[in-house]
Amino acid sequence: MEEIDPESLGEVAYGIFEVYLNRELRLRGPYLFELVEQGTDFEVDVASVFKQFREDYPDLAGALLRRFGGIDAVYASLRAGEGVLPSKTTRMYWIVQDAPGPLARGLDDEQVGKWLIFVPQKEADEAWRKIRDETAKGLLGISAKVSTAKPNPDSRDERAVIYVYTRDWADEADVMRVRERLRDLGFTERIGYKRNIETYRGEYSEEGRKVTYYSA
Repeated sequence: MEEIDPESLGEVAYGIFEVYLNRELRLRGPYLFELVEQGTDFEVDVASVFKQFREDYPDLAGALLRRFGGIDAVYASLRAGEGVLPSKTTRMYWIVQDAPGPLARGLDDEQVGKWLIFVPQKEADEAWRKIRDETAKGLLGISAKVSTAKPNPDSRDERAVIYVYTRDWADEADVMRVRERLRDLGFTERIGYKRNIETYRGEYSEEGRKVTYYSA
């Protein structure tokens, strides 16, 4: 079996830990982004969650420590905006924000679709804040994610992209409700909506070929 590069494993471990941390912090109270943007000291919480993470995933925790030297270094990067704002995030390709509630319950992944919003890199933080906050309040779709400053070899565009997911592409009323809310937030230019099933098939925009299901 091919050996995994230790640095790459450390980066993967970091991404998994941040997802884990987000979940645990939310169970205790505010979201990670709220703690960071409010200037709250949550170092004790990070250390506590990492201890739990180390018990659950010892190999990943070890790779994380070898890559970054200690949990205090991870905490410092979080305070600086890593995993919170796209312009400050260089260790993960995406930042994800889920809506509150048990999203996985009764969710058919092939029914899920998303609005695609492309913005210049310099506008990504502001655009993400708007969409993230509305998603966290349960006022938009079921989830959202934004590309980050980490160079992605699979990227087809120099702009940042934000995906705003809805539960069911066939539920046109809900899909368009989300579109109207995005318009209220300032995203007034025409955007496209793509179903997950097209993404899974590897279907992307090509000349003379339409892969967007809705456009509004």
